[in-house]
Amino acid sequence: MKKKQIISRNPNVMSGALVFAGTRVPVEILIQHLTAGDSLNKFLDDFPTVSREQAVAYLKMTLEVADARAA
Repeated sequence: MKKKQIISRNPNVMSGALVFAGTRVPVEILIQHLTAGDSLNKFLDDFPTVSREQAVAYLKMTLEVADARAA
């Protein structure tokens, strides 16, 4: 999945917050759900405009960035 299919940022959408592409759902909401102990399924139920593929790809992308910075 290409980055532009996963996330987007536009100053006219959610005040420029990083959102899942094609939605108005900030990626921060996914992190908040997971850190609160919610499952990925709970997040996806709460935000049906985000696909499982997008959410998983975002988490993988975030892990790759973290790994690269730690190296």
